[in-house]
Amino acid sequence: MADNGRKRRVGEQIKRGLGELIQRDLRDPRLTWVTVTAVKVTPDFSHATIYFTVLGGAEDLDGTLRVLDHSVGFLRTRLGKKLKMRVVPQLHFKHDASVERGSYMESLIDEVVAEDHARGHAEEQDEESS
Repeated sequence: MADNGRKRRVGEQIKRGLGELIQRDLRDPRLTWVTVTAVKVTPDFSHATIYFTVLGGAEDLDGTLRVLDHSVGFLRTRLGKKLKMRVVPQLHFKHDASVERGSYMESLIDEVVAEDHARGHAEEQDEESS
């Protein structure tokens, strides 16, 4: 399935290109610490969903999404020139919550490990006092 490989390559090119454009060319103070995490391109290359994360709270996310949505035309034009693409897909930005979910899961695991360690330490002390 060579077409699937092409989709992946185009997605990676868009990811790298947009990451650079957002960091270097968009001059909005609301765009701090934006990371493009993934790009999914439709089979006909007409649309690309851009997944991103933001370091900060929900207010940072809302502002960032507004700025990115407002800058779609500029980003498409620059991306087309940068990647020398004849037809640049329509860009759709979506927040990637997987990083936050991963951090939450990691904190739950750490909590369980700490509880298990404390329980094991308490059992050792009970055995020693017996």
